[in-house]
Amino acid sequence: MAIDIQQVINSSFGVNMLSTVAGWIPDWLGYRLADFAADRIVAHPGSRMVRAVRTNQWVISGERLDKEALDQAVHETYRNSARSIFDLYHYIRNPGTIEQQIVLSATVQQLIQRPEFDQRGLMVAGLHLSNFDLFLRILALRGMQAMILTIPDPQGSQRVEYEMRKKTGMNLIPASVSALRRAIRYLQQGGAVMTGIDRPIPVPKRRPRFFGRPADLPMHHVYLAAKAHVPVMVMATIRLPDGRNHIFTSDPIEMESYPDTDMEMLRNAEKVLTIGEDFIQQAPRQWSISLPVWPEALNQTPS
Repeated sequence: MAIDIQQVINSSFGVNMLSTVAGWIPDWLGYRLADFAADRIVAHPGSRMVRAVRTNQWVISGERLDKEALDQAVHETYRNSARSIFDLYHYIRNPGTIEQQIVLSATVQQLIQRPEFDQRGLMVAGLHLSNFDLFLRILALRGMQAMILTIPDPQGSQRVEYEMRKKTGMNLIPASVSALRRAIRYLQQGGAVMTGIDRPIPVPKRRPRFFGRPADLPMHHVYLAAKAHVPVMVMATIRLPDGRNHIFTSDPIEMESYPDTDMEMLRNAEKVLTIGEDFIQQAPRQWSISLPVWPEALNQTPS
């Protein structure tokens, strides 16, 4: 029976094995193994994850890629993702080495150095670009105090990753109604709350437009910012030709008021996502979401 590489990677066993092996093998060998794993996954185009990446890459390209170009985009995306995962577990136990892999802008350095409770709270909206987990590790190493909202009830490999992040000192809070109330209070006190904004959610009540299409994306960051009267800052990690991960941020985005609540949520979410689009377009093959952001497009890609 053939080994399902994708299933192994997504299992708690796979993550534990990866974190052990990646720590002691050299870069060149780690990248070869990462490429091998990515190639094995892409070799099964009918799998749910590969179809999702294919659809996501097609939409963010403006729906212009033909089959050959889309095949190449999926291949590059999976290789980038696999190499980022290797880098994370290769460097995570060596703080000095991690510092060498990350380039922080002046704005990001100021963010890291902010007191836990500043004059005004800040909602930080992250994108799954390149190796954002390495940056989260830097935050923990430098002692930044922030509440980080994560997916609710993580299982399998996500549970292992959650526990590993907790051990580094990150203030991780799985999303829930009570967690959102807690986050609002934290923001109102002047704290910073971080969360991802580009991982799709099941059966969303509202669908903000993202790359021109209604998307199954969360809007809790907009809800929190509006309730606490704080701005949103979009943050992204992009691997540049120098081989290092550069951290970029947007200017603070103020939430606007509308007479209609649904309209207010959608318009503010789309304002934030427009900034996210700009970051993703700088390195589209580094965007690693492997769930369908636009489910209705799954059967529309060229094949």
